[in-house]
Amino acid sequence: MIFAAGLGTRLKPFTNHSPKALAEVNGKSLLEHNVRYLQRWGIYDVVINVHHFAQQIRDALADFDGYGSEITISDETDSLLETGGGLLKAAKFFEGETAFVVMNVDILTNLDLGKMIDAHLSGNTLATLAVMQRESSRHFLFNSELQLCGWTNNKTGERRMARIADQVSPFAFSGVQVLSPDVLQHMPFTGKFSLVDLYLHQAANNILKGFDHSGNLFIDVGKPGSVEQAEYLFS
Repeated sequence: MIFAAGLGTRLKPFTNHSPKALAEVNGKSLLEHNVRYLQRWGIYDVVINVHHFAQQIRDALADFDGYGSEITISDETDSLLETGGGLLKAAKFFEGETAFVVMNVDILTNLDLGKMIDAHLSGNTLATLAVMQRESSRHFLFNSELQLCGWTNNKTGERRMARIADQVSPFAFSGVQVLSPDVLQHMPFTGKFSLVDLYLHQAANNILKGFDHSGNLFIDVGKPGSVEQAEYLFS
């Protein structure tokens, strides 16, 4: 699943008239970059959620025949549900799957997704989160075995712990995750909510792990200046 529903406020003024998913890096939209990224790892069935300028995304997918993938739209035009709510709304598309990949449309990376999927499938975990040791306004907190224990907002000082740990290390989330369908079971959330809420809830009684890909190329294409940087990194 590719999250493409967001308002993209950090990418204004482009997102005043277009969805951030269609912002271009070296002549290709972020959406195309990530559909083709998934293809490199053998993933051709993709769910894309839409809200902001949803019809433009539908039109682009129609014009380019889904960039060669089988695309299913999860329509959030009536109400933007954030990441957790968006995933829950699309849950029916993942029934019967052993695992599935979820990623944000506005990130570009050369993360070895195949290795990450293998790590998820070989471990007894509900979710495997791609993380890096880098500066960020928010961090997930992991113990020495890279089990998710908590989350912190470095700007406000807010800290939320899901499980007790003698020592935790902060890692920045890269917006890519491999999930087991059971991650959506037995949770108290409906409507609009964040994946952070879901992961912290599940981490209290289940194993969720980080996948450290520090050293890989990574950029959050969140504002105009980052587009130029992305064009240099992913030329």
